[in-house]
Amino acid sequence: VGLFLLLSSTFVAHAESADDLRAATQNPIASMYSLPFKFTFDNGADNGDANTLNIQPVLPVTVGDWNLVSRIIVPLAEAPGGVPGLPGNPGIGDTTRSGRVFGLGDINYSLFFNPLETDGSLIWGVGGSITAPSATDDRLGSGKWSAGPTAVGLVQPGWGTYGMLLRHLWSFAGDSDRRAVSQSLIEPFVNYNLDDGWYLISDSVITVDWKINEGDKVTLPLGGGVGKIFKVGDQPMNMRAEAYYNVIHPDGAPEWTIGGTIQFLFPR
Repeated sequence: VGLFLLLSSTFVAHAESADDLRAATQNPIASMYSLPFKFTFDNGADNGDANTLNIQPVLPVTVGDWNLVSRIIVPLAEAPGGVPGLPGNPGIGDTTRSGRVFGLGDINYSLFFNPLETDGSLIWGVGGSITAPSATDDRLGSGKWSAGPTAVGLVQPGWGTYGMLLRHLWSFAGDSDRRAVSQSLIEPFVNYNLDDGWYLISDSVITVDWKINEGDKVTLPLGGGVGKIFKVGDQPMNMRAEAYYNVIHPDGAPEWTIGGTIQFLFPR
């Protein structure tokens, strides 16, 4: 985190307007450094509730006519064993071990290639994603190296933003005693802008675990929340709060989730 803030300090934060800053915040591949801390509280799982902090730095670099956007997810979790793993991470924790555990989960890295100039209103990026078996306990990760393609597309009309992020991961190495990973992630999102930096949001992370042999392969959350762009001194910030109900989920998985995000913004 310290290195991220040091690198970001080499750029001047000078959003042209609150609307420009809000639009950049709602674009997953915007040319803006940011450091979100996302708190998630899963409830209703058979083995108990899970609490997760995802640290998700976004690091864009401009090379010629392209914007190269690195997105990293570093999960810290306090969770029970024997239930499906953290949202958006491949595979499940070790189901042979129960009891609560705290530690680092599997770290994911995605790189998007985004053209600086596009025809029409569609903003898009394509690239690859890789997840490392960095979990400090088998109950918090898949035990596998996984990789695959990722893509995002969005449109930003005057009233807000809507789009979708896609990703699929297959395991290619790791613990041979753990099951293979084949997981799709589908993330439709929509933002509706209000006055004074406020906005409404729905950002459902839908996952399909193709390696589940019985029961539901799909986790389908429905819900939404509210967010606001503001400043603390000269530091632009974004904050949002959301709640989602999992209308479809594997046996034993959480039934609903509440969460909040605090995000530091560093416009270039």
